[in-house]
Amino acid sequence: MPFYHRLGEIPHKRHTQFRKPDGSLYSEQVMGTKGFSGNEAILYHHYPPTAIQYVEDLGPTEIAFEEPGALRHRHFKTAQVAPGGDALTGRRYLLANQDVRIAVCKPTEEQTYYYRNGEGDELLFVHEGEGTLETIFGNLPYRRGDYLYIPIGCTWRLHTGGAPTRLLVVETSGEITTPRRYRNEHGQLLEHAPYCERDFRVPLELTPHDERGEFEVRVRARGRLTRHILDHHPIDVVGWDGYLYPFAFNIEDFEPITGRIHQPPPVHQTFQGPNFVLCSFVPRLFDYHPLAIPAPYNHSNVESDEVLYYVEGNFMSRRGIEEASITLHPAGLPHGPHPGTVEASIGKEKTEELAVMIDTFRPLYVTQEALAVEDPRYPYSWTHNQPQGQWSGRRA
Repeated sequence: MPFYHRLGEIPHKRHTQFRKPDGSLYSEQVMGTKGFSGNEAILYHHYPPTAIQYVEDLGPTEIAFEEPGALRHRHFKTAQVAPGGDALTGRRYLLANQDVRIAVCKPTEEQTYYYRNGEGDELLFVHEGEGTLETIFGNLPYRRGDYLYIPIGCTWRLHTGGAPTRLLVVETSGEITTPRRYRNEHGQLLEHAPYCERDFRVPLELTPHDERGEFEVRVRARGRLTRHILDHHPIDVVGWDGYLYPFAFNIEDFEPITGRIHQPPPVHQTFQGPNFVLCSFVPRLFDYHPLAIPAPYNHSNVESDEVLYYVEGNFMSRRGIEEASITLHPAGLPHGPHPGTVEASIGKEKTEELAVMIDTFRPLYVTQEALAVEDPRYPYSWTHNQPQGQWSGRRA
């Protein structure tokens, strides 16, 4: 990923005349990254994308963080976050650093405007819900378990259709890609990768609009949010081609890599971004060495913070965890399975857990919003006098 894709009507040669039925020219837009040396797409609009009638500053996109305190393991029960807002205004930020922001979102409203992030790529994990991601590159239907990748500079809005929706949101300061070790020198995914190109869903339908009027696009850039009022509908692309576009990948299409003994977290890696990696823990067979211990060993994140978002299933190494829980195990502290879970895992043949993990290589900071749903007992949950048992999540 990515691979070449084209959709709609485009001219035979780029940067040449491409005319509408009335003889006027379509407006060509080259959308490229890394100063035109990275991935790019060429789009053809009914109207110039530069035609703005009005701009308004909506203020900074700053996040309020907690006061510095004791280093400890953290647990946030995000199921307690109140629903509200839309796919942008409903985001509740929990953790962030210079490279990435992690939020949850339970929107109850449809977006009445479009949005464009000019600072980095975004990834939306659909924990619950189904609908359509409407973009300038076309419509992308989504369902539960989808990762929705939205590249920098892409104009979009989310249609939930009123269905109950829960999202894990990852905002970056740069580019999200598949791991380099999964690709050959031409960019094709290799046979040992846990997925292949056919697992990625790309836009297959364009619905170009030709309306004039006032249409709102909110743009995030330089730490601020700006309202742009265009004199035409922003989704007016009649055709495009290239390597830069949104896509969907469902976590159920991730093929787990297993072995005779416990495999380390990199075998679960799905994406990488600026100074972070993202992994998918999916249902899989356990290790098959006769003396294998399926539960993970104690380990120290000496150079990274580890975040786990628990989607559903039976998390053998954890107790007291709920569906939609987020745990933070910061660098500088060892962590591992809860007491009793190691012995209990021996002899088990498989796990049904489903989770998303994000490891960052710079420290994450906890927001003030996160404190309202924090479990203060979690740092002490490895002591033997805590209640025994394990959590078994259920589909909402």
